[in-house]
Amino acid sequence: MSDRTPAGQFLDAAIELLRRVRDEEADSIAAAGALLADTVADGGRLFAFGAGHSSLAAQDLVYRAGGLALMNLLAVPGVVGVDVMPAPLGSALERVDGLASAVLDSSPLRAGDALLIISLSGRNALPVEMALSARALGVKVIGVTSVAYASETTSRHSSGTYLKDHCDLVLDSKIAVGDAELTHDKVPAPFAPASTVVTSALLQAVMATTAATLADRGVEPPLLRSGNVDGGHDWNARVMERYGDRIFYRY
Repeated sequence: MSDRTPAGQFLDAAIELLRRVRDEEADSIAAAGALLADTVADGGRLFAFGAGHSSLAAQDLVYRAGGLALMNLLAVPGVVGVDVMPAPLGSALERVDGLASAVLDSSPLRAGDALLIISLSGRNALPVEMALSARALGVKVIGVTSVAYASETTSRHSSGTYLKDHCDLVLDSKIAVGDAELTHDKVPAPFAPASTVVTSALLQAVMATTAATLADRGVEPPLLRSGNVDGGHDWNARVMERYGDRIFYRY
C-alpha cells in the first residue's frame, strides 16, 4: 500500500530517481569508475568540486570511511557552503568570470589528474569555466549535473554553454529543474529537494565501481576505514603514508 504522507511521497520520489539513475546511467557510472581507476593506477590524483549545496556531495567523497583516500576537495573560498555570510554571496560568486581559473592556477591540479565537477544546473560561470580550464591543463573531467537544465534554462557563462558541454564524461542526476519533488495545494512553492540524496548516491556508486575495478586489475584500492572501529586509525595512517604525495587534506 502506497504511503501518501509527505514523507512517504518524498521517499518514493527519491527512490524513483535512484532507480532511474541505476538503470539509465549504468554505462556512464561504469565508464566513470574505469576513468578514475585508470587515474589511480597511472599515478594521478583525484579531486572533487561543487558549489553551494552541490559541494555537499563533493565533501562526502573526501576523507570518507569506506572511500578512496586519494579523493581531495578542490575548494573555492566562499562557495563551498552556507557558512558564508550573507549566504547569497556564495551564489553570486558562482557567476563570476575568471574565478575558476584563478583557483586552478593556485591548486595542485595537474595533467593526468581527474576532477569531478558537481553542479546541479551546470549553467553558472564557475563550473563551466572550471571544466574548460581543467581540461586545458590535461585533466580528465567528469561532470555530475542535471542535463534537463540545459534545455530549460539559459547559460550564465559567456560562451552560452553548460558544464555538460565540457566534460570527458557526464553523469545525469535526473533532477527536475527547480529541485523540488513535492507540491501541496496550500503551499505556494514546490518543496522537498532530492538532489543531495541522489547525487551523493550516484557518486558513491562511481566510487564503488572504481574500487572494484582496481581490485579486478590486481591493484589494491587505497581505501580508508572508519576511525571508530578498532585498528581504523592505524590502517588510515598506513594508507596516508603510502599515498602521502597524492593526498592534500592532511598536514
